[in-house]
Amino acid sequence: MSKIDETEDLLARVVDGDNLAVNHLLERYRAKLRRMVDVYIDPRVAVRADASDVVQEALAEAAIKLPEFARQGNFPFYPWLRQLAWERLVQLHRRHIGAAKRTVKREQAGVGFDSERSVMQLAEWVAAKESSPSQRRIREERRQELMISLQTLPDHYRQIVVLRHLEELQFNEIAVILPLGVDAVRSLYRRAIERLHGLLKTRGMELT
Repeated sequence: MSKIDETEDLLARVVDGDNLAVNHLLERYRAKLRRMVDVYIDPRVAVRADASDVVQEALAEAAIKLPEFARQGNFPFYPWLRQLAWERLVQLHRRHIGAAKRTVKREQAGVGFDSERSVMQLAEWVAAKESSPSQRRIREERRQELMISLQTLPDHYRQIVVLRHLEELQFNEIAVILPLGVDAVRSLYRRAIERLHGLLKTRGMELT
């Protein structure tokens, strides 16, 4: 049984009033939520607040709301769960460092926070695609240059690469979050990777 099928099976059990299914379902996604929080949390916030608290509070809220969500059955599960954690993360950032008005719409959509941390993690992902020892040495020497280069990617390109490769989301999940049609997401992702290939090629690097 695939993970999607297992999730649907657990949601059906939640509808039937199975409390163990609630706990099982939420725990299956704890690590994935934590990965999302780690990607986006601002370093200034990370030193003041525990990312695990964001995840725990989101799961506690989800446990209350899950039976109603499961009964409706018309929305992909993980994007719904992620949105609960995202809202907690937005509140945390606003509480500790404020939020510029220009970012509010993107925050509400479940994207944003283009912090140094997310760019650094994206740089690590790109670096990991370079497999040879010589490439790894070059990577270490030019890490800062790579981060600066990635920051030159248009926001919408960088964001979809982050969603796909740092959060490890499926295209249908990304489509709900952005929101866009699945075909539009695939097209946007393809253009982003092509741009990233071109950007790295000019610096003598490859994305395999």
